[in-house]
Amino acid sequence: QVQLVESGGGLVQAGGSLRLSCAASGLSFSTYAMGWFRQAPGKEREIVAAISRSGISTNYADSVKGRFTISRENTKNTVYLQMNSLQPEDTAVYSCARGRPYGDPSLDDRNYTYWGQGTQVTVSS
Repeated sequence: QVQLVESGGGLVQAGGSLRLSCAASGLSFSTYAMGWFRQAPGKEREIVAAISRSGISTNYADSVKGRFTISRENTKNTVYLQMNSLQPEDTAVYSCARGRPYGDPSLDDRNYTYWGQGTQVTVSS
């Protein structure tokens, strides 16, 4: 079955950086677009970044544009999220998710199935 396992979260001061990883198994990884989501306490889950199956095309939510970078290594079945200039409002559980096969890097969360358990990111002020 599809498994997505995130890592790399932690506690960082405002202005700092973190790099999240998501290791995928049980799927033909290079077939699928992938996305990163986050959910803060008391808030709905939101998508922050998406990447096409080749990695050539990416898409970002306005709240993270210019600060976060999504990338992938299909030979390692892994998708990454580099997060720079972190702010306290970025505090959330971050999860990766599988998008559509041969799909665009969509920011519509209806295009995603199978989420990992997530990794906690906490940004202190």
